[in-house]
Amino acid sequence: MSKQHHPFQAEVAQLLHLVTHSLYSNKEIFLRELVSNASDACDKLRFEALADSTLYEDAPNLEARVSFDKDQRTLTITDNGIGMSAEEAIANLGTIAKSGTRDFLSRLSAEQKSDATEQGQLIGQFGVGFYSGFIVADRITVESRRAGLKPEEGVRWSSTGAGDFDVETIERKARGTAVTLHLREDAGEYLNAWKLKEIIGKYSDHISLPILMEKEEWKESGKEGEPGAMVKTGEWETVNQASALWTRPREDITAEQYEAFYQTISHDFEKPLTWSHNRVEGNTEYTQLLYIPAKAPFDLYTRDKHAGIKLYVKRVFIMDDAEALMPGYLRFVKGVIDSSDLPLNVSRELLQESRDVRLIRDGSVKRVLSMLEDLAKHDKHDAGEAKDDGVTDVVSDEDKAKEGKYTQFCAEFGPVLKEGLGEAFANRERIARLLRFASTATDSVSVGFADYKARMKEGQAAIYYVTADTLAAARNSPQLEVFKKKGIEVLLMADRVDEWALGYLQDFDGTPLQSVAKGAVDLGTLQDEAEKKAAQEAAEQFKPLLAKLKEALKDQAEDVRVTTRLVDSPACLVVKDGDMSNQLARLLKQAGQKAPDVKPVLEVNPEHPLVKKLDGSVHFNDLAHILFDQALLAEGGMPQDPAAYVRRVNALLA
Repeated sequence: MSKQHHPFQAEVAQLLHLVTHSLYSNKEIFLRELVSNASDACDKLRFEALADSTLYEDAPNLEARVSFDKDQRTLTITDNGIGMSAEEAIANLGTIAKSGTRDFLSRLSAEQKSDATEQGQLIGQFGVGFYSGFIVADRITVESRRAGLKPEEGVRWSSTGAGDFDVETIERKARGTAVTLHLREDAGEYLNAWKLKEIIGKYSDHISLPILMEKEEWKESGKEGEPGAMVKTGEWETVNQASALWTRPREDITAEQYEAFYQTISHDFEKPLTWSHNRVEGNTEYTQLLYIPAKAPFDLYTRDKHAGIKLYVKRVFIMDDAEALMPGYLRFVKGVIDSSDLPLNVSRELLQESRDVRLIRDGSVKRVLSMLEDLAKHDKHDAGEAKDDGVTDVVSDEDKAKEGKYTQFCAEFGPVLKEGLGEAFANRERIARLLRFASTATDSVSVGFADYKARMKEGQAAIYYVTADTLAAARNSPQLEVFKKKGIEVLLMADRVDEWALGYLQDFDGTPLQSVAKGAVDLGTLQDEAEKKAAQEAAEQFKPLLAKLKEALKDQAEDVRVTTRLVDSPACLVVKDGDMSNQLARLLKQAGQKAPDVKPVLEVNPEHPLVKKLDGSVHFNDLAHILFDQALLAEGGMPQDPAAYVRRVNALLA
């Protein structure tokens, strides 16, 4: 066949501009696409050769080769796969969004499809991938011969991407396809072996097809004053691992290999806490290899923190920060998700809208929560601990290895996980069970809601908690005094996210959560009748004093009342149920956000000497303001007028 001139399919000329300028925002993607096409061609040959082994001809080892010529400014990707006939070249390379794979699959029987799927031999259709070469090339030449055809039945296809292409018959001894890119002036960086190896390592390292490049070595020029250069040796070497770890059976992968892979994808020197490797089948098929890191990265709390999930489609790398596959409160998770259903040219916008992506995301979230639940289950397990029945647990080495890991996880990522209370309604209960806090009963951050509930006092109606800027401030809060006196455990919360997150959790397993800094204290049956009667009598007796305090502090306090929650302190501040706490209001203001102007309620201890001294004092107004400001300081706040507070204290001390 002499050279023939063909126009592209009608829409190709219009779409080429979109493909090369919009669809691929990262130029180096072209090499990923062409290597993937080479792998696809080899997978097709491997499958067809099951029925006809002569298709291998004299080259049974399937491979792809990447080479370049600096003088000619060409980059060539060659494979010894199935190849193309002249008719296939016209049909496949002249039609957008068609690589021939769909036609290939349509010719297979149901049984053959099953075999192909089971053996993982077909990568799939690559759509517009071939045309990405025009991102860096002003002309592309393809030479190919289909396996089984004679050498003189080879074909050469060439185009500048301007709307048409040429096809002619050539003699080609080698089976397979060679795609040669004639690089643009601004694409010279791809004529560098180091750069090409870097791209292959980044995007195609785990393609099962060996990718070869010619070795280079440094050679001196031999002439004085002239620099040496890298010279090709004629020997070829494999530059990718040629094996996708997540596609291999779990029983064939060692812990060391899982850990090494984690360190490769995460650039983390630490070993992961745990990992999960699964293949999910059903409405959508995908493989997930997910890791929980041992240490939090420095940018965990930055607004532009990228997700840690790498997205692959049929073993082809798509993007390394696929935030649509993992919610923000699990942004610390690292790993790989390899989908069998998503298109290879998937964009971030499509990820947000895709039903398959939502299913993958939901399944991956459930898997991560299951991993955390497993760590939490083993966290307190004490090897050899004797129980009341005299039976000693036998703890496996695997269980021993997990002991203490959940405590480590909570120390690193606990505050981030708490964000899930506000972000994930469907998983709120599971997340709540995973949270850990300090409490008045322990010095460590190890108390879960279930632990707390299991040791609640008989008659206790709520799970009590207090929030503060630090654990020390929470532990010493005056609002805890009556709870300490009664021996009632209170959860201590000092993470900045706690106040916001707890706003989305009204109860745990049917037991309401109650902030000790909100509303009046009602301990129900835990407060005896004598105490209740004494509180009522004190409130009646102090009515005139409370009225004077309310008048003196009318600009700062919503109300002033006698409290039953204080034992040693003279006063404390609380807010009404349903109002924003002082702690959350301060956090919002520190973050530069608006917070409602809510006046707190001042509760006073009628048994404290300072409160008793108020009645009849000539310094009543100053003492009232000092009482309020001290209560504000005790909970981590700052007086509205610090200088005035100092003057009042100094005047009384003089």
